[in-house]
Amino acid sequence: MKATETNLLKFLKKSPQFVIPIYQRNYSWTEAQCQQLWSDLLRSGRDEQINGHFIGSIVYVERGLSTVTTQEALLVIDGQQRLTTCTLLIAALAKHFEANQLPELLDSFSARKLHNYYLLNPEEDGERHYKLILSETDKKTLLAIIKSAPMPAEISTRIEQNYTLFQALINKHQDELKAICQGLAKLLIVEVSLDRTQDNPQLIFESMNSTGLELSQADLIRNYILMGLEPKLQTELYQSYWRPMEKSFGQKAYVTHFDPFMRHYLTAKTGEIPNVREVYAAFKAFARASQLDTTALVADIHAYASYYCAMALGAETESKLKEAFHDLRELKVDVAYPFLLDVYHDYKQARLAADELVSIVRLVESYVFRRAICAIPTNSLNKTFPGLSRTLKKDRYLESVRAAFLLLPSYRRFPGDEEFQRELKQRDLYNFRSRSYWLRRLENHGRKERIVVEDYTIEHILPQNEVLSSAWQAELGPDWKQTQQQYLHTLGNLTLTGYNSEYSDYPFAYKRDQVINADGKKIGFKYSALNINEGLGEVEKWDAAAIQTRAERLARDAAKVWAAPQLDSSVLDAYRPSATNAGQHYSIDDHPHLTSGTIRTLFEALRKEVLELDPCIYEEYLKLYVAYKAETNFVDVVPQARRLRLSLNMPFSEIDDPKGLCTDVTNLGRWGNGDVEVGLSNPDELPYVMGLIRQSFDRQMGDPQDA
Repeated sequence: MKATETNLLKFLKKSPQFVIPIYQRNYSWTEAQCQQLWSDLLRSGRDEQINGHFIGSIVYVERGLSTVTTQEALLVIDGQQRLTTCTLLIAALAKHFEANQLPELLDSFSARKLHNYYLLNPEEDGERHYKLILSETDKKTLLAIIKSAPMPAEISTRIEQNYTLFQALINKHQDELKAICQGLAKLLIVEVSLDRTQDNPQLIFESMNSTGLELSQADLIRNYILMGLEPKLQTELYQSYWRPMEKSFGQKAYVTHFDPFMRHYLTAKTGEIPNVREVYAAFKAFARASQLDTTALVADIHAYASYYCAMALGAETESKLKEAFHDLRELKVDVAYPFLLDVYHDYKQARLAADELVSIVRLVESYVFRRAICAIPTNSLNKTFPGLSRTLKKDRYLESVRAAFLLLPSYRRFPGDEEFQRELKQRDLYNFRSRSYWLRRLENHGRKERIVVEDYTIEHILPQNEVLSSAWQAELGPDWKQTQQQYLHTLGNLTLTGYNSEYSDYPFAYKRDQVINADGKKIGFKYSALNINEGLGEVEKWDAAAIQTRAERLARDAAKVWAAPQLDSSVLDAYRPSATNAGQHYSIDDHPHLTSGTIRTLFEALRKEVLELDPCIYEEYLKLYVAYKAETNFVDVVPQARRLRLSLNMPFSEIDDPKGLCTDVTNLGRWGNGDVEVGLSNPDELPYVMGLIRQSFDRQMGDPQDA
């Protein structure tokens, strides 16, 4: 590897041709970066004391072996964006000289010289005629700019926008054209030339981008897959899989969605959610362990990307599925995508029908919405979805999904109808983050002719005005202020209308019967065709009792919209985890230290508090210890003569132990599960020890403190 600081224009002039490999993205810098480049360039051009301005490095390797008569093109390993950006700047400057028929400046700046020195190889034909060759859409757009030809049908947005930006900046500062040219002549780079026989382009590429500022995680992944392949296979895989994948995302969505997709893909494949900054490292580990050849791996990524586009970007074509995915997107439940990617894959493999997939998506939607209404912390979803598909019986697909949801333990529970309806009736739904979502779903459930909720506004039947009219105070009774505070934003008092201003703060009877629009049409609640207003025409008085009655009805309807899974108890029992065979042979009587005395009393106090942590916890007696489990062991109790030795199933580095009672037993042979050990020898220690046990339990169940 050879690195040299050099002048950008000299570098461009001497080099035969630059080719951006097909496996790299070729977009030029962002608008902010282009503006900064322009500012630095203009400052350098105006100030004779500034000798140069450094803009970064360009790393390249010869595409083939040069001969005496032919210089081989240079493959750009890093710096493709700054090279593309500077080319656009030069092209815009050349266009300005040409359009205004300007004379040569500084003995080297003219339309002809800018083209022939830095944009073209004038004596070459075909693609070799151009200094810089991008790929696909970017290539066509850049060549159209250089040739002053019409733009292609599929335009590279960033390329075109940045070229237009530079044109505008040059026109704005055309009275400083000399300073612009001088600034351009002062741009410096570090030219890094790799030796094909000695340097590893992939390792150098990773090193150059180790800060994560140049490329996204997905870019690094793509380059990792394709960079080391033979050119023919590179082209085949890129054109058959990767480029169609990029196009299915679209230029803008690719930038924002491809990194999250790769994270969801890896989660689906491994069952573990990689750190958002370590997706590339996780992918390399997965690729090495997957035993898939490169073609199979790229094909698999391509397939899962199409599933993701169907779910997250609205590309689904089947109408009911498209609608279900749209509703799920409104809830912003990205954490469910790894599970749904696996399910969608099985759907594509004909392991389940389209209506079954719709039912599963609706179950996910109901699960997430019910939990939001019941204010259950969301971070436990990170433990629910990643490995869920691995627990399913694929020959009984929908049934096993229902069973999996029904058997989720406490923190992860699927709220039942009673809990959901109770919380829904008292929740502040007006300020709920998905307000338009729940109104739309509730109103359109069962409708063939769907209404657009956005065409309506939310109406508080009992007004928000803190100073209620005397008529409203009389209707509500002496506790009117408390009633307003308690029920104002709740389900029973909210509805939809297209006539919010006409309703104003009028008394209920007027809103119900007498509101008339500008055309003389009655538009009171009694005449509304909306499902959500059903029954309001028959209500005589709007008070706490009426609000509660309406809330009861709407809550029952909501339990059907966001339905809970249903299975016969006999079917569900077949899915319940059974105790291990070993545990069925032992009881408390098999532990001699627990037969009587102070240790038995201490144990009974401990077990009572542990079991009261959550209804999902169960106890299992083994030969040498007693295990307490939610999904798996979170604390094991080893009875000893003078104390209870507890094993907490969590990393020692994560335990919060201000008193320093815990011992690190990582990699030590002990009975029990976990890396943390603590002793309990008298009842006074129990509250503190329970705090430690609670940390292990919360960690397993996904307590919000773990978020």
